[in-house]
Amino acid sequence: MKLEILGTGCAKCKTLYENTRKALTISGKEAELVKVEDIPTIMKYGVMSTPALVKDGKLLFSGRLATAEEIAGML
Repeated sequence: MKLEILGTGCAKCKTLYENTRKALTISGKEAELVKVEDIPTIMKYGVMSTPALVKDGKLLFSGRLATAEEIAGML
């Protein structure tokens, strides 16, 4: 599984990265966790508001934070 955190490096983006990392631990799953800060790449997903989370090329959500528990449920 590949998880991408889309964002330009703001505090919320960093928090989403950490929450996603914790979610992997909670769920017991493994994934490649990647930060994507390149605006053209972010735009390809149709994201207008960051942070956003992408799982295996599919946008799960954007424009908000999610807790580690919420993310674990999405995995």
